[in-house]
Amino acid sequence: MRLYIRKAAALFLAVVLLVSSGCALRDREEEEDFSIVASFYPMYIMLLNITDGIEDVQVHVMAQQHTGCLHDYQLQSSDMQELTKADVFVVNGAGMESFLNRVTEQLPDLPVITATEGMELLHAGETAHDHEEDHDHEEEEVNPHVWVSIKGAMQEVETITQGLMKADPTHAKAYRQNADRYLQQLQELSDEMHAALDPYAGTSIVTFHEAFPYFAEEFGLNIAAVVNREPESEPSARELAETIDLIRNSHVKAVFAEPQYSTDTAQTVAQESGVPVYLLDPCTSGSMEKEAYLTAMRQNMQVLQQALQG
Repeated sequence: MRLYIRKAAALFLAVVLLVSSGCALRDREEEEDFSIVASFYPMYIMLLNITDGIEDVQVHVMAQQHTGCLHDYQLQSSDMQELTKADVFVVNGAGMESFLNRVTEQLPDLPVITATEGMELLHAGETAHDHEEDHDHEEEEVNPHVWVSIKGAMQEVETITQGLMKADPTHAKAYRQNADRYLQQLQELSDEMHAALDPYAGTSIVTFHEAFPYFAEEFGLNIAAVVNREPESEPSARELAETIDLIRNSHVKAVFAEPQYSTDTAQTVAQESGVPVYLLDPCTSGSMEKEAYLTAMRQNMQVLQQALQG
């Protein structure tokens, strides 16, 4: 009987050790995964393409399907917990992540890849035409919506790729191959959109907020007015009246709202000015699939063709 008990105890101990070692192995494997956190949706979609098929690289998005841009996003305790486990933090930069200083202060050793680093940026309220003129912008904020331009998105993909290759040399070759494939897809998209939209170069439009100056610069469109300078706040009655008067006295073809925000104000402007309202997507939320940006931009192309051909 004692011999039986000793054998049973030995067997039980062996099972416990086996299970424990298996759990420890899984823990080590999980810990060995290279963890990338994206600040918000556009960065996440780029990262899905750059890391596609690399099994031991994990990509997480911090601001889960946040409505619109991160202008007033409040950093959550869960965000900081996620970042403490990250190997690198990928941000758009250019002021989009107003909380970034808090992150770098609390996590000074966390590598940060800034997608807009080294790029020539438009300033808030500035168009491509304004940018060509000599202005003093030292105290002005820059416009962070670079990814809405395909050319800008391609530059951001390249910057992120270079940063990842440096931060994670083990997977540098895979990052490079994936990025080259995605950049080719973006170039094909750009060629397709230029063929469709170049005939409308010089056309004046009105947009909901300042998400489209880089896009307008790329495709030669003129943003005659912006309905909401800040999408979270309503324009004053005076601002609305000025926008409506501008549309009536110019050759504006359409007013473009955004699917992430209420269209009420844009509808009011369109009704009072007699021009139609359409939806243009700045790609700040949507499908979590890696093809999402390509799909959304092709939809934008079709909307613009419909709006501007009249």
